[in-house]
Amino acid sequence: MVATVGLAAASEPAAPAQDILLFRNATLFDGTGRSPTYNMDVIVEGERIKQVVPDANLDPGLLQKAKIVDVRGRFLMPGMIDAHVHLATPPNRRQAEAVLRRDIFGGVTAVRDMADDLRAVGDLSRASLVGEIAAPDIYYAALMAGPAFFTDKRTAQTSVGGVPGYVPWMQAVTEGTDLPLAVAQARGTFATGIKLYADLSPNMAGRITAEAHRQHMKVWAHATLYPAKPSDVVAAGVDAISHACLLIREPMARVPGWTEPRPTATLAEFRDGKNAALARLFAEMVRRGTILDATIWAYSADTAGSTTLPPLSPGSCDDAIGGAITGQAYRAGVAIDAGTDNVADWTDPWPDLFHELSALSDKAGMSNGAILQSATLIGARASGQERDMGSIEPGKLANMVVLAHDPLTDLNNLKSVVITIKRGRLFERTAFVPLKEGDITDR
Repeated sequence: MVATVGLAAASEPAAPAQDILLFRNATLFDGTGRSPTYNMDVIVEGERIKQVVPDANLDPGLLQKAKIVDVRGRFLMPGMIDAHVHLATPPNRRQAEAVLRRDIFGGVTAVRDMADDLRAVGDLSRASLVGEIAAPDIYYAALMAGPAFFTDKRTAQTSVGGVPGYVPWMQAVTEGTDLPLAVAQARGTFATGIKLYADLSPNMAGRITAEAHRQHMKVWAHATLYPAKPSDVVAAGVDAISHACLLIREPMARVPGWTEPRPTATLAEFRDGKNAALARLFAEMVRRGTILDATIWAYSADTAGSTTLPPLSPGSCDDAIGGAITGQAYRAGVAIDAGTDNVADWTDPWPDLFHELSALSDKAGMSNGAILQSATLIGARASGQERDMGSIEPGKLANMVVLAHDPLTDLNNLKSVVITIKRGRLFERTAFVPLKEGDITDR
């Protein structure tokens, strides 16, 4: 007898994966850049994708062995990745679990945490992997910065019990730091990458990056490190730079240090998306393969009440300028991931990521296909996980989303999630428990 999973049936998120799952007759967007293909079957064994074949070529013997998920008339795409989240600044377990639950039931199968209290983040990562909580997989960064940065109150929030700048996940570095040891300590937290934040010279950025790469860690950096400017950061060899709005410092002859007054940038020179200094920077990013983690949404009006984001002063870079800069990068061929760096209100039933995807469309002018790649394959690259996720291919983790409608025609169709699959486990949208007031308190 053939076992078939009904699309409307609710399932427990932590249920063990079936030995063999057959997603049959899907319209498949595999995330590799190819056009969608029709009547495709995806065979999953345990956590991983075993085969992707046209239904006409399916081994008939599988019909007797597999648990079948009939997705005829549905759209199947890779699980999405939010490449810039903060789950523990400060640690707030209730909020983190609520945001992660909203993510997984909305099609987000992985997130990249960009430096927090890694004691809390590490436990969330473990709980997600073993199925204790309904959540995406979590990859994360340990932070390095110059000593002046560690007067920031957020570093105290994430280093309770230790001294800010002197814990393995948040380290103050100077020319005299033993970098092999510092990187090894960061790696010991199970971090995937080092995040460079501030108060770093071009030389220090380069030295940290070289040592991190030697120890097989990614390096993710704020686009301006005060005093290192964006072109210095890219030249240091980092894998990704964060925040389109920090690129407004690139045309300056000299970028001030972290504690120095910052001159006002002339934002008008970025508004048309044709800035000459950025054109040179983006050409170099394309040559090196450096990813832009734009976080346009973090600069929008609805972040004004944030207690965790740095406040934006009147006349500072906003989502319109950030979008114009991101649009210029996109047209230049820069790889752009999709990261949020913000949290939506508890009343929003959909992942924070959808706000950034809308901004990539409305503010940066990216095509729907490019935006979906930003949220899948490029997000996997940014997180250092492209071998395991970001596309639907044999050997990769079975991280996928079943949608009722095609998001290539309308991004709003991402809100037609029927099932999220993470590591072969099914999270059906009908089982989603909406957030409650009080779940989100740190924004």
